[in-house]
Amino acid sequence: MGRLEGEPNRKEWPGGEPNRKKQPEGELIGNGRPGGESIGKDRLDREPTGRVPIERGPTGGEPIGREPTGRGPIAGEVTGRGPTQGEVTGGGPTQGEVTGGGPTEGEQARAGMGSAGRMLASREEYEARAALMRAADVGDPIMGRLVTQYGAPEAVEAIRARRLPPDFIAQESQQKHPPNLTTRLNAWYARLVMANPKADLEAGGRSGARLIIPGSPEWPTQLNQLGPSRPLGLWLHGTADLRFSCLKSVAVVGARAATAYGVHIAAEFGVGLGESGWTVVSGGAFGVDGAAHRGALATDWPTVVVLACGVDVCYPSGHDTLFAAVRDQGVVVSECPPGVHPTRARFLIRNRLIAALSRGTIVVEAALRSGALNTASHALALNRHLGAVPGPITSGMSAGCHKLLRDRKAVCITSPEEMIDLVGVMGDDLVSHTRAPAVPRDKLNEPTKRVLDAVPSRGGAGPASIAVAAGVGLDAALSALGGLAAAGYIERTTSGWRLRKQTTTYPKAPDSAALEPPPTPEPQDPPEDPTLMYDSPPLPVENL
Repeated sequence: MGRLEGEPNRKEWPGGEPNRKKQPEGELIGNGRPGGESIGKDRLDREPTGRVPIERGPTGGEPIGREPTGRGPIAGEVTGRGPTQGEVTGGGPTQGEVTGGGPTEGEQARAGMGSAGRMLASREEYEARAALMRAADVGDPIMGRLVTQYGAPEAVEAIRARRLPPDFIAQESQQKHPPNLTTRLNAWYARLVMANPKADLEAGGRSGARLIIPGSPEWPTQLNQLGPSRPLGLWLHGTADLRFSCLKSVAVVGARAATAYGVHIAAEFGVGLGESGWTVVSGGAFGVDGAAHRGALATDWPTVVVLACGVDVCYPSGHDTLFAAVRDQGVVVSECPPGVHPTRARFLIRNRLIAALSRGTIVVEAALRSGALNTASHALALNRHLGAVPGPITSGMSAGCHKLLRDRKAVCITSPEEMIDLVGVMGDDLVSHTRAPAVPRDKLNEPTKRVLDAVPSRGGAGPASIAVAAGVGLDAALSALGGLAAAGYIERTTSGWRLRKQTTTYPKAPDSAALEPPPTPEPQDPPEDPTLMYDSPPLPVENL
């Protein structure tokens, strides 16, 4: 009988795990660890070769148990082989892909991920995570640790029984600020008994939305760097693939009450990044966010909107047309279940997703207490690149950007090319340095430049004095003076050599003669042959 690989040891629950059959002691499974559990036994009995039949996902769109052979592990992501070129593995940011690693061993086992990378997540896993997304607040680190250690289905059972594992309680008591687990468990239970995950999955499928969880082919692995506050799952609504779109992405954030300058700059960055093949990630709000999304939509590249509400809730309501365009070309993302409305706390915790999905964040406009600075702090905590656009020193909407630059937390960014240069991969995304336009003086050799600098602008000087001032020989000075005079830089007067006065580029005032009307031209007799007045013979009268 076939056997699935990759099943690690699981923490023991009091009285043993329910509905789990233990393997005989000492039997090696997959990775060679003794003990462990047998997963997918009912499937293995039906599939002697060990391959799991493909099932449709609970949302109606994503197949469970499929092998993503068409796409496979995307370049730059962690797939269990160790860090690849350009990945951040715990140090500071590099000029490469920031991913953060793949799913943990426990998650692979619960999802049924074999050595070939097959996704075997069951409907039970999807429903359990959908229920927990209703029970816990977004970004709850306690729930994150519970699910990571014991799995989503087991966490649901523990909350329904209102009894947490003793080892988990002991672990949480060792935290720097131990939480009140009794209060937290009661809050989870009150929400969980009212949750209907099957209805959420069915409603999402009808509206075109889909739920992805850690280990899904579309899951962005860079979110794993969030640790315990990583989302339990993400609801997506759109045509773009989130994982692929975020491989090369930049977060563009800023003030809602942006000035005309900020809106213009955000739109320019959206267009420039999209045309260069970079995905714009933002929050879909008024001001800078909306301008950046519109700029990206003007190109053929996708854009990602991260909401603080359900994907079926349009907030702000004035962006319903914008969100519809994003769903057609990009994707709308939320960790909130369908129907959930935004709150201030959800906006702030949402910002961590914007920073984590992107290689770098650029702040276009931000006041000193702007929410964009919250996104910037998340980017710095995740070792992401951070840029800021300078603005007028008289504008309060740029005070936050100037503070980031003054504190040396952000890099000064003035164009999309500079942002790509900051976050791009060495050798692929580097841009040429910005240079001032060349002038004829740049083509002069060094001795000639010194002679030109020694020529006075008024009066005049002889060749000998110019040679002494320039530090060159008399012959070299005479040769340089002749060439400079021929090029129009200097002129010779009765008192010596001096710089030629540059003609102004401003138009001169007309003299009195120019103000007089031009003389009337004398009439001329027409030619005798009328056909000579035309390049081609005239049309007959009846055709006019």
